Amino acid sequence: MALPENFQSLRLPVVAAPMFLVSNPALVLACCQAGIVGSFPALNQRDSAGFEAWLEEIQAGLLASQCTTPYAVNLIVHKTNPRLQADLELCIKHKVPLIITSLGAAKEVVDAVHSYGGLVFHDVTTKRHAQKAAEAGVDGLIAVCAGAGGHAGTTSPFALVSEIRQFFDKTLLLAGCMNQGQDILAAQALGADLAYIGTRFIATAESAAPDAYKHMLLDAQAADIVHTPAVSGVPASFMRQSLELAGYDLAKLNDKGDVNYGEKLKPMDEEAKAWKTVWSAGQGVGGIHDSLSVAALVERMAGEYHTTRQRLGLAV
Repeated sequence: MALPENFQSLRLPVVAAPMFLVSNPALVLACCQAGIVGSFPALNQRDSAGFEAWLEEIQAGLLASQCTTPYAVNLIVHKTNPRLQADLELCIKHKVPLIITSLGAAKEVVDAVHSYGGLVFHDVTTKRHAQKAAEAGVDGLIAVCAGAGGHAGTTSPFALVSEIRQFFDKTLLLAGCMNQGQDILAAQALGADLAYIGTRFIATAESAAPDAYKHMLLDAQAADIVHTPAVSGVPASFMRQSLELAGYDLAKLNDKGDVNYGEKLKPMDEEAKAWKTVWSAGQGVGGIHDSLSVAALVERMAGEYHTTRQRLGLAV
């Protein structure tokens, strides 16, 4: 197991996952200033000019607060993303410390980021995807396991982490249902270096999620999470209540044989429109009961993490 040098000083071994239409500069800065890695998807801005403005805002905020915690940008490496090259060039221009790639591991992207000293982490849901990403030379793998929000997999973290560790000795992150400090420690116990947490950060003051989204999340339970390809074209996790409000037929979503819900990513504009009203979350929603600032959340997580280490007789 290995952590990059600029990750050694994190307050907690956590990356706040980039969430579509939720992560913004305020959330990124709050995470970094609290001592964890903040991130956002490039596509949360409508065009590359807006994306660059966000990069400049984040870099200025980090400089003003003398914060050296790295931040990350999520790039969709897929033919449906016409902005990939333009956004990648902006990441190179601004020397973004960490690029998180999704829906395709491309060696040319890895090489481009490595050219200025940046790192590339790639999210995966299966061993096969992990092997392909490792062959592309990524610096880290994100195991997106059963129960996670967004484009989640269906494999148990016990199984996927074990399989990945058989051939990958670089940085490994684990995603899926982590809300508390003890969950972060559990991820490390399984063999991960970092916890990759998304859903818990939706219910924070700095999140761009609408209030109705946050309230729905606070009221939801694990049983309300529906894993379906109907919204994006590839399987992702959404709250049942938002699917129903958007007019989806839940009985049809459960019909895995329906070719209309096959695994084919929809065009970017079509997907973006859908995600505005259909809200993603992971099965960990049942353990989220309050909305607070990122600083307060990380403070609480840190206390839970260290208390758990003490309880288990580990060094603090």
